[in-house]
This record gives sequence, C-alpha cells and structure tokens, in this order.
Amino acid sequence: MKNQQDILKFVDLNTLPQRMDSQRYLSKEYRGVFSGWVRGSFVEVSRDDRGSLTQVLYTYQVIDEEKKKELEQQEMLRKAVIAADTANRAKSKFLLNMSHDIRTPLNGIIGLLKINVAHSDDEKLVRENYKKMEKAANHLLSLINDVLQMSKLEDGREEFSSELVCLSDVFCDIQAIIEGNASDKEISWDFSGDVAFVHPYVIASPLHLRQIFLNIYGNSIKFTNPGGKISTKQECIEEKDNVITYRWTISDTGIGMSEEFLQHIFEPFSQEQADARSVYHGTGLGMSIVKKLVDKMGGMISVTSEIGKGSTFVIELPFEIASAPEKAKKEETDKKNNIHGLNLMLVEDNELNAEIAEMLLEDEGAIITMANDGQQAVELFNNNPVGTFDAILMDIMMPVMDGLAATKAIRSLNRPDAGTVPIIAMTANAFEEDVQKCLDAGMNAHLAKPLDIEKVKKTICEQIKIDGIKNNKCL
Repeated sequence: MKNQQDILKFVDLNTLPQRMDSQRYLSKEYRGVFSGWVRGSFVEVSRDDRGSLTQVLYTYQVIDEEKKKELEQQEMLRKAVIAADTANRAKSKFLLNMSHDIRTPLNGIIGLLKINVAHSDDEKLVRENYKKMEKAANHLLSLINDVLQMSKLEDGREEFSSELVCLSDVFCDIQAIIEGNASDKEISWDFSGDVAFVHPYVIASPLHLRQIFLNIYGNSIKFTNPGGKISTKQECIEEKDNVITYRWTISDTGIGMSEEFLQHIFEPFSQEQADARSVYHGTGLGMSIVKKLVDKMGGMISVTSEIGKGSTFVIELPFEIASAPEKAKKEETDKKNNIHGLNLMLVEDNELNAEIAEMLLEDEGAIITMANDGQQAVELFNNNPVGTFDAILMDIMMPVMDGLAATKAIRSLNRPDAGTVPIIAMTANAFEEDVQKCLDAGMNAHLAKPLDIEKVKKTICEQIKIDGIKNNKCL
C-alpha cells in the first residue's frame, strides 16, 4: 500500500511543477505493479518566460536485475557490518576476560612470594608455595600460548607434521595424563571400544592429535563436579583406499551448556555466561583451536549438551594407514645435550631475565660472558680473539642497539668467525614473523621466552654441530 502511495505522489502532475521548480531532473526507483523494479524519470523539456515548467518528458526503465544485484550487495554489506560488530564485541569481551585470567595467576604468584618472604623460616610452607607458583605460571603461559596458536591457525601458519605414529602409544599417553587429572578431582573414567585399534600405525601429527583430545578431556574434567563420570567409546567407522577413519564419542556428566552457547562454541573468543567462567577460567579459545585442528586434519567434530546433565563430543578423524616400523637399533635419544665448558655470550638488557638465564646456563657448566645491549655484544665479539665464543644468545628488544641490528653488525665484521658463530635469539617475540625476522637478520635459531633449559641446551648443541665447530662436549 505504501509503495502505491509513493508511486502516485511521484507521478502526480499537479505537484510536479513545484517539485521540479529548481531542478531539471527528477527520478525515483520503485517496484512496479505488473513488473519488477523500475526507474521512472521526469526530464525538463521547456519552461515559459516566468520559469514555470511547461513541458516534461517521462521515461520508464525496467531495472529488475540491476536492483536485484544492488539489494544483494546491500544485504551482504549489512551482514558484513553485523559480523564485524559481533566479532569486535566478542574480542572486546575476550580482552576483558583475558585481563582477568592473566591477573588471577599473577596475583597468586605475587601473593605467594610475599608469604614466602614473611615466612622464610618455614621450609615446608615455602616449598609448597613454590609448587603453587609453578602451577600458576604454567597456567599463565598456557593462556598466552592459546592466543598465539589461534593467531597461527587463523592465518594458516600452523604447521602440521606427517609422522609415523602409533595411535595406541598416543592414547596411552593421553590416558595417563587424563586419568591422573580425573582422579585428583574424584571423577571416574571409562574408556571402551576397540582399544587395540584396527590399524595402530598411521601417518599423523602427534602433537596436534594429543592437543585435540587433551583439550576436550581437559574441558570435561573442568566442567564436571567431583563424583561425576567421563566415558569414551572408540570405534573404526570406515577403511577405504588406504585411509582409516576412527570415531571417538566422549561424554561427561558435567554442568552442560545452553543451546544458545552451543551455536557459538567453536567460534574464537566465545565463552559461556560470565557466572560460569568466573569459576572455570580459560581464554575461550580451546574449542575454536580444536575445531580448526580437526578441520585441518580432514575430520569432523560435533557436540550435544544439556544444562545440568552433561555434554557429548563426537570426533571423527581419517588417517593414512602405515606399516609397523621394522625393529632396528634405537637411537640414543636419552643422551642429554651437554653444554659444559662452552663459552657463551649472553646478551640481555633485563636484569632479572639476565640473572635467571645466567644461573640456568652456569648450572649446566657453561661459561657466560654478559652484554647488556646489542652494541656491547658487537664490541665484546670484535675485541676478543677468533673462536672465543662458541655461541651467542641474543635478546631482540634492547636499548642502544637491538638484537637484529647487533646480529647484522656481527655478521658484517671482517673476521673468520663472524659468519659462522651461532647466534640464537632468546626473546619474548614469539610470532612467526618475529622468527622470520631473526633468521633474515642472520640468526641461526629462535627460542621463545620463558626459557626451557633443555630446549636451550639442545638448540645450542644443534647449532654448534651445524656450523662445524669442533666440540665434543655436545653429545
């Protein structure tokens, strides 16, 4: 009705002179009575001496296809705006929640440190508090790692390995971790089905496979109260063209999830209502990470849930079937990398970080020479004889001269070891682009803080061997 009234007003010749008093052209798009969208136009042809309109031309053009495309584009734009607004609100909420979750373990660590200072004579209390601090620190690190991994998955930069994997061994490791965690919370655990696997040896990425199931089981334990139960049914659902597909059905008797939240469970930054997350901490990235990992493996994941009764996850993953490995001489993987006696330059401007790294390395028998910034590192290297340093451990963000500039300066020096001495980044800059910048500057490897001394030792020894430095200390 309104459309007809608008058309009648537009074609009303009695009001047309007034409407075209100061313009030569008048146009309107409307839906026709017997056709689709049309564009009607009045065009001035002549006026009298007083400027009054005396003659007009009316044109009529069918624009149904044109209008259809325009409306489709407007609808796409509207949806894009809504999606962007939703994503921004979700990210804003995530940042608020993330701030809370970071402050919680930090507050615990700071508080425990103060307690230890006040009760330094109570050795048992101090030891217990250190254990609690370690748990809080590991939780804090896991929050940060989730954000970093989500960034990689969204950008398609997460690399998957293709390794010969024994599924029985992988799930034995998962079960050992989960059973212990479930037992600590007094939750019963049941694993049934074809536990032996039809084909145990497959090609897969064991790291990401473990991550999928540890994340799901971790959530089940987190949201299931003491006395509850977690059960798993495992089965082979298809074997075709050297590909075998397994299905795992994981059910818990936890607090469950609302229908509304289930629609968004796999979206980044999504979390259940605030009252639940105030008790069960996390980034809200876990299920999104799981979904992206499963998708990248060519699998499927679904979830059903009911408030107060629990949740059920169904995961299906296809694997390329592989042959069992031949029994051969085992590599001596138990030999630890030994850096005892190595002369290492440690370049770090943060006093506390420098003290920690120096002590960890010296405890392993390394000889440490400190530099507080990149300029000092270049001068120390250049002012000492060739071969003085077996490797350089370089921070990136430093005053005077940063680690990237220092590395380039060392590589450009006119001395035999300038191009061969291993330079290893030890930095909090942990994104893929940060790693690439280090390599482009001439560094040999990248280690992200916080430091894992075993990884540090392994990387140092690997680089010394790669660069051909004669050293029989790294075994």
